Amino acid sequence: MSAVELSVLLPAYNEADNLPEVIPAIAAALEALGRSWEIVVVDDGSTDGTRGVMAALRGDRVRYIRLRRNSGKSAALSVGLDHVAGDLVVLMDADGQDDPDELGRLLAELEGGVDLVTGRRAVRNDRFVKRTTSRLYNGVTARVTGVPGRDFNSGFKVMRRDVADTLEMYGELHRYIPVLAVWNGFRVSEVDVAHRERLHGRSKFGRARFWRGFLDLVTVKFLTTYTARPFHLFGGLGFVIGAVGSVLLGWMLASKLTGHAIGNRPALQLGVLLVVVAVQMVSLGLLAELVVNLRRRRSLDSTAEGDLLRP
Repeated sequence: MSAVELSVLLPAYNEADNLPEVIPAIAAALEALGRSWEIVVVDDGSTDGTRGVMAALRGDRVRYIRLRRNSGKSAALSVGLDHVAGDLVVLMDADGQDDPDELGRLLAELEGGVDLVTGRRAVRNDRFVKRTTSRLYNGVTARVTGVPGRDFNSGFKVMRRDVADTLEMYGELHRYIPVLAVWNGFRVSEVDVAHRERLHGRSKFGRARFWRGFLDLVTVKFLTTYTARPFHLFGGLGFVIGAVGSVLLGWMLASKLTGHAIGNRPALQLGVLLVVVAVQMVSLGLLAELVVNLRRRRSLDSTAEGDLLRP
């Protein structure tokens, strides 16, 4: 077992006013739990003096990692997960809205047999627009992915180290950590927690995050559903498009046979275009299947070689 039981990972971007209050509060809550702990702060290219603040706060159990430029929350979490040492990993935001006194409740749920617990913000202290868009986003995510949940994007999470080691995050995929965990075979749940008002400053996420989140939902759906069977997606789309194109060409053929001129008919051009696109989609799906098959065969071959080399 690792010497550190709990690692708290804090991604921070321009939170110099909040960190002097947030870090001591988290440290006090961790001490109350009676477990060995560490706090890892990942500075996501802050420009507000966070570096100077952390110079005074860092110590044996408070570590500081600085990124040269702002890369986004997913990138900051990815870097942090590579450096945490605990058997259990806690994700929290650095704005003070997550209450560290709720850690005990999340840990109790985790010890009940799940691998990742999300702190569901029962009563949110956010703007009306943010609450509304978040409710819509959570509903669509649950329906599209099939993963039950009402607060996927909550930054307050506790997970086992096995879960943390499987996460590969980029773009805005930090919003879909529970979905990625379920895809990797882990069990997830949610627990109601208190949600406080932001201590200082303003949220760093603008309106664009809403649309980026939905675009990444398409990415997550593709990764979790079609990675091992890409032809089901590309081939299925190809057959549907081809069917529409074939109907249009059949209509044009019938018109031609009945003596109508079709050379300048838009339906003829659209039908030809759809059939060509359908052939391309089917071909792309077959090529993707070939790539997946070759990758799987290489993986099996390397595993077999490893077994043969064992004494």
